[in-house]
Amino acid sequence: MSHSRRPRPDRSSAEPAGPSERGAATAELAMVLPVLVAVTIGLVWLLAVGTAQVRAVDAAREAARAAARGDSPAQAVERGMRVAPAGSRVSVHDDGGQVTAVVVGRVAGPGGLFARLPGVTVTAEAVAAVEEPADVP
Repeated sequence: MSHSRRPRPDRSSAEPAGPSERGAATAELAMVLPVLVAVTIGLVWLLAVGTAQVRAVDAAREAARAAARGDSPAQAVERGMRVAPAGSRVSVHDDGGQVTAVVVGRVAGPGGLFARLPGVTVTAEAVAAVEEPADVP
């Protein structure tokens, strides 16, 4: 007994999709799009945290170098504040032969749907040897 198979109908892209397939792409996009937006917001926030950390390191280095060259602590803090992330605290301590500058800043959470995420505190410390004034004849 021989059974012959019926050829399957060929569905080309020109034919309209059946009722069960209509809107499938829209439904999939509606499910995936919020996830993609959330991931993008998270990545941008992480980039902001990284940028703030780099700025804090630069501010600490700038303040320590200024104090080591002989600038007053207020002038050194001012130089550090120019580079530090907004709202940061810059402090300079003279420990005799070396100067230490510390920068502490805060990066707020992304907000919106991510309002429950806490902000991040960035810190940086730099140490510089005190420079002796050059003797000028």
